[in-house]
Amino acid sequence: MLTKFETKSNRVKGISFHRKRPWIISSLHSGVIQLWDYRVGTLIDRFEEHDGPVRGLHFHKSQPLFVSGGDDYKIKVWNYKTHLCLFTLLGHLDYIRTVQFHDEYPWVVSASDDQTIRIWNWQSRACVSVLTGHNHFVMCASFHPKEDLVVSASLDQTVRVWDIGALRKKTVTPADDTLRLSQMNTDLFGGVDAVVKYILEGHDRGVNWASFHPNLPLIVSGADDRQVKLWRMNDTKAWEVDTLRGHMNNISCVMFHAKQDIIVSNSEDKSIRVWDATKRTAIQTFRREHDRFWILAVHPEMNLLAAGHDSGMIVFKLERERPAFSVSGDSLYYVKDRFLRFYEFSSQKDNQVFPIRRAGAISLNQSPRTLSFSSTENAVLVCSDADGGSYELYVVPRDNGGKADVVQDAKRGEGGSAVFVARNRFAVLDKSSNQALVKNLKNEIIKKSSLPIATDAIFYAGTGNLLCRAEDRLVIFDLQQRLILGEIQVPSVKYIVWSSDMETVALISKHTIVITCKKLVHRCTLHETIRVKSGAWDENGVFIYATLNHIKYCLPNGDNGVIRTLDVPVYITKVSGNNINCLDRDGKNQVIAVDATEYVFKLALLRKKYDHVMTMIRSSQLCGQAVIAYLQQKGFPEVALHFVKDERTRFNLALESGNIQIAVASAKEIDEKDHWYRLGIEALRQGNTSIVEYAYQWTKNFERLSFLYLITGNRLKLSKMLRIAEMKNDVMGQFHNAMYLGDIQKRVTILENAGQLPLAYITALTHGLIETAERLATELGDNVPVIPEDKIHSLLLPPTPLISGGDWPLLRVMRGIFAGRLDVAGRPGHEEEEEEEASGAEWGEEDLDIVDADPVIKNGGIDAKVDVEGNEENGGGWDLEDLDLPPDADTPVAAGNTRASVFVAPTLGLPVSQIWIQKSSLAGEHAAAGNFETAMRLLNRQLGINNFTPLKQIFLELYMGSHTYIPAFTKAPVILMAINAWNESANPNVRDPPSLVFKFSQMDEKLKAAYRTTTEGRFPEALRLFLNILHIIPLVVVDSRREVDEVKELIEIAKEYVLGLKIEAKRKEIKGDVIRQQELSAFFTNCKLQKVHSRLVLTSAMITCFKGGNYATAANFARMLLENSPTENQTKKARQVLQACGDKKDAHQLNYDYRNPFVVCGATFVPIYRGQKDVSCPYCGARFIPSIQGQQCTICEIAVVGADASGLLCSPAQMR
Repeated sequence: MLTKFETKSNRVKGISFHRKRPWIISSLHSGVIQLWDYRVGTLIDRFEEHDGPVRGLHFHKSQPLFVSGGDDYKIKVWNYKTHLCLFTLLGHLDYIRTVQFHDEYPWVVSASDDQTIRIWNWQSRACVSVLTGHNHFVMCASFHPKEDLVVSASLDQTVRVWDIGALRKKTVTPADDTLRLSQMNTDLFGGVDAVVKYILEGHDRGVNWASFHPNLPLIVSGADDRQVKLWRMNDTKAWEVDTLRGHMNNISCVMFHAKQDIIVSNSEDKSIRVWDATKRTAIQTFRREHDRFWILAVHPEMNLLAAGHDSGMIVFKLERERPAFSVSGDSLYYVKDRFLRFYEFSSQKDNQVFPIRRAGAISLNQSPRTLSFSSTENAVLVCSDADGGSYELYVVPRDNGGKADVVQDAKRGEGGSAVFVARNRFAVLDKSSNQALVKNLKNEIIKKSSLPIATDAIFYAGTGNLLCRAEDRLVIFDLQQRLILGEIQVPSVKYIVWSSDMETVALISKHTIVITCKKLVHRCTLHETIRVKSGAWDENGVFIYATLNHIKYCLPNGDNGVIRTLDVPVYITKVSGNNINCLDRDGKNQVIAVDATEYVFKLALLRKKYDHVMTMIRSSQLCGQAVIAYLQQKGFPEVALHFVKDERTRFNLALESGNIQIAVASAKEIDEKDHWYRLGIEALRQGNTSIVEYAYQWTKNFERLSFLYLITGNRLKLSKMLRIAEMKNDVMGQFHNAMYLGDIQKRVTILENAGQLPLAYITALTHGLIETAERLATELGDNVPVIPEDKIHSLLLPPTPLISGGDWPLLRVMRGIFAGRLDVAGRPGHEEEEEEEASGAEWGEEDLDIVDADPVIKNGGIDAKVDVEGNEENGGGWDLEDLDLPPDADTPVAAGNTRASVFVAPTLGLPVSQIWIQKSSLAGEHAAAGNFETAMRLLNRQLGINNFTPLKQIFLELYMGSHTYIPAFTKAPVILMAINAWNESANPNVRDPPSLVFKFSQMDEKLKAAYRTTTEGRFPEALRLFLNILHIIPLVVVDSRREVDEVKELIEIAKEYVLGLKIEAKRKEIKGDVIRQQELSAFFTNCKLQKVHSRLVLTSAMITCFKGGNYATAANFARMLLENSPTENQTKKARQVLQACGDKKDAHQLNYDYRNPFVVCGATFVPIYRGQKDVSCPYCGARFIPSIQGQQCTICEIAVVGADASGLLCSPAQMR
């Protein structure tokens, strides 16, 4: 049984497959109906209107409907698209056992405990026929798939076959008057729509199920007498053919397989049995430990079955459908229907070569599993699971000569798997001795090689090499030199796909694809939520792979995407251009045409083939949000700009690429305040003050506009802004503009008009306006403010501008390979220019140019959009034309190439922090450089770390410790300087790595402090110190490989102490559970601690168990303590315990066995004994039970348990 999907729920009583979609619907004993997608494994919907258990369920063949029947005597018809119950059919007087739609007519058949079978018309919502005759509960009823028959099973020990031909004739409109008359007579004088055709008697107890064969005149039934009976029928009679015995309890359900001559039955004996319908013998039995089976469903078109049991449902296959195949150049050898076949890709010729197994030797899961081909010797190795794993070696004749039906002599042997490793040599895996047996074509052993790991499968890895697969890793092994050439940690690999040049390999697991080089050096990993089925490399080095419902691509850098969707799964054999060759589940060759433009375009960008990119942009129809987002993400917004028509997206891309021209044009189209505001910020960043002024005018942002005139020294426009503020009665605006202008008299007047006479008086007096001050003093009278005489006043005056500046030196915008060429594309008369530019274009040219922006508005001034709602008494409304802008400022122009009038700042070199990380894969150096994102990515890839909260402070300290700040001028910002690690022998021309504040030498002091607090019994403080060590180590950098080993040893020490201290903390939390306290104290003794701490732990465990009455366990701890050189006091206690315990037994059974080696789960604190499955933390190595996989490690608190990780990298020596 190959389980494809499993649910956990209440008892499942009804199941039905959807014909087209990957859906299954199940009804529960609780009354809930669940709709599942078994391909993805998700619950789509729930339907809850029945009151009580729902036993019957069925999907309609073509309509978006399903029908259900329950213990509330109701039949409900539902529409799963609208999620509603359309109507309810009432008529049965007891529990409804089964319901089923007819494939052709608008009928539903239902079976009930009221001893009747009813046929309903679901369109007219009426009962059209009642079938009576059974004298006990009717357990099931179903239509024949092709004929006008219904079969029913009842607890009256009979199976009945009903003829409903008359009902069909009644439903179909009569064709002539004679038929119409007979129909009328039938209605008047009482015709019978359904009659019993056969009554099948033979079961000794009540019959629970009966069903038709989809094609043959056969019926199968299962009953409480624990027997499965096979019946045959003809036009006149039906008879028993055979009885299948084997079940140990009542048979719940039995059905024919839709594709094979197989009968499947399930029972309350907690088993599913598979029977050969031809030989009437048992083939296979599947059992569950605690669940009785109640219902079966067979997919009408696919090789899928489902079974409902006490605690849920399983969807399964009986055997694999993947055809065994091998690709060699232009040829494909594959197995179909027990024949070896040959397919030529170029000519699409498909020929049968010869049979590979004698006819009739069929049994489940015995079909060929893998196939290996030697092109030079024309030999084929076929491996299967028969006899516990075996292989057959065939030599394909060069000229078949029409002998495609002649069975070839095969050389057979036993072995887990077999592959060719040389021209005339093949390797066979002997699992019992963990050896690879190298054999010649005569099937003689030439050589035996012990494999370096416990191998469960071998794969081809080039001449003389094998890929050996263990449960969680893969090694490449040289059979000649007996050396490991490469190794990688990877989840259980199912298939290996090599590129044509054997330089790259794809390792395909159930939900993962890992791409590595030929030495198994990791390149990228892809995770899929749906099962990965197959894959092949195309000629460009792109990996094309198929999941259950998609064909996808994976670029060399790990970027992936969807090429097309699939209706049914396929197995890709070869990719050539836009054609994908594949095999389907029936072993038929197909050629699927796809559009490769998207991934070829991305590959050209990745490999910097920019001429190819330009050609594709001009010629192809690349579009869509995915391509735009990809270009934006990869740093090519100017290319994305070429594809976009939406003005908002164009505006965002233009800002990102620094293209002010397009940004202004888009802002005018959008005409929203927020976009003009963002445009102003970007233009200000580039120093393009004309555009900034234009944006502020458009948005009526007078405060920013005044400040812009201040910093550009434009006093004329500042004075006009002052007049505008007066017209708007904006007091603060008037005051700010007067202050920017340095007009003291105006400021005094504004303050006086605003009623701020004291402030006006102080301003006038301070700035020397004596007459004005005296006048104001008279007005103030006795309220004249006193100015302190001991304070030195300063005048609030802005510096006088020397010149009125225009645009500043513009920010350099890197001119990419696409600059100008995208604009030129398609214009007449520019073909030669394009060719000349393309011939000399390289990415990242050094000759940068100032941004060349066209005038934002041509032929004249700004169409001002500023309307000021002023007071009409003060002169009416205000318009921007009142500014009387001079001609040279009318049109904001982005600066051109006028080098004479514009200062160009020198080009910046690479920052030291960027040089540090150029060739470094050490997370500590990336963090010190301030590149936290890449540091986190490295830690995630190397150690599976995903919780960076505990590391935040360490990151910040590393960054701050590797930089210093040097003050320059008084008002200038400080200069940030990077600090290199000093080394006497370093090359002066090579930059040293950063100086790191966390050094491995400091860890020794931290460890001693942690030991000391542990000895003193301050466990929370000790736990904090050990965790701090675990959190610092990923960012420590050491020099030598010896120090790398010491770092790994320190991780192990810290891990053991953290585990032990967390166990002890848990023990102290538990107050009432004495047994659990004793178990935890026992587990603490299993941690590898310093001797002084081990003695303390053993003493504590000994006392805890002694007080709890577990004398044998306490005595064991006492003996262990005496073996550990205890102190005098500890020795005395241990001897007292031994004497007191004597031969006494334990009062309680503990989950602790000191004789059986174990490790303690870091999350649940239960023992994991040797041989039991477990998962581990990729960083600290803590072990956990399998259910913890994917959760955060509770020991180090930063990594994910069971995550894929390449391992600790903390020294440059590891990268050499």
